[in-house]
Amino acid sequence: MNSTALDLAALAQSIKDWGRELGFQQVGIADVRLGEHEAHLQRWLEAGYQGEMDYMAAHGNKRSHPDELVPGTLRVVSLRMDYLPGDTQMAQRLSQPEKAYVSRYALGRDYHKLIRKRLQQLAERISGQIGPFGYRAFVDSAPVLEKAIAEQAGLGWIGKNTLVLNRKAGSYFFLGELFVDLPLPVDPPHASEHCGRCSACMDICPTAAFVGPYVLDARRCISYLTIEFKGSIPLDLRAPIGNRVFGCDDCQIVCPWNRFAKPSAQADFQPRHGLDNAELASLFLWTEEEFLSRTEGSPLRRAGYERWLRNLAVGLGNAPSTIPVLEALAARREHPSELVREHVAWALDQHRRRGA
Repeated sequence: MNSTALDLAALAQSIKDWGRELGFQQVGIADVRLGEHEAHLQRWLEAGYQGEMDYMAAHGNKRSHPDELVPGTLRVVSLRMDYLPGDTQMAQRLSQPEKAYVSRYALGRDYHKLIRKRLQQLAERISGQIGPFGYRAFVDSAPVLEKAIAEQAGLGWIGKNTLVLNRKAGSYFFLGELFVDLPLPVDPPHASEHCGRCSACMDICPTAAFVGPYVLDARRCISYLTIEFKGSIPLDLRAPIGNRVFGCDDCQIVCPWNRFAKPSAQADFQPRHGLDNAELASLFLWTEEEFLSRTEGSPLRRAGYERWLRNLAVGLGNAPSTIPVLEALAARREHPSELVREHVAWALDQHRRRGA
């Protein structure tokens, strides 16, 4: 082995060590060939399963060709960071219909900034060791097939619920990538998948969003409907949404591999503003100013105030007919937003039908 190969191998090991020092639980290195994942994405797009997420198709081949997205890229460093904020009693909240269920990844600070900062620090450590090099960091921020890259880098396999699963950590983790122009030795891809005959995730989905194993129709997915989708939530999906007002974790909660998920040590991912145990009615009465101040630095900002109220109205329509629930809805009956008014009217009609 020549000294260059030896140096690259040592550098690859250093990158993994530095990544762990920076708070990532695992680091892997992938090459830039994502062939079979490209074909899978193309079939998914052709079926229209992306809904309004036009950005999924907007960049041609760049999504599955990292070296076209960032010319000169030879390898992708893929990193994962656990986010589970301790015991937030997920199943219990879902069984309390007057409570708001917020996906566990969104209870704390927005992960994008934290992970991007750590990726930048990793790049600076590499350049401190070898001098200037070409790189670009990504966290959900561009057309990157991050799950395919994670599988290619040996971080886990893509499960039937379309999330990356890891035998030691389940699926409650964020992914980040560092595209580099260094010919580092790559890690063996995660060649085997360990879902077996299990279909718990597909069976539990409240809105039957899984077309089949490994195929999600985003148009029926609660995470898509409550976060990405801008319009009126389809009538037939409102009751199944229950009290889920931002995202959904059902297909993770039932996954047997999540028995091995460990709580995150990151203080930023701990719940803020009591969002892990909040009443739908009290959240619905937040003014826009309150929403903006209490969601500063939070993933909840992605939905915006209008869609936040839309989602809460659906939850309130599915909640028991208590005085706080009915009063909260009545207070928003004449809201300036047509989208909000329509969902409030639907919610009040649900209570009328149930004899409230």
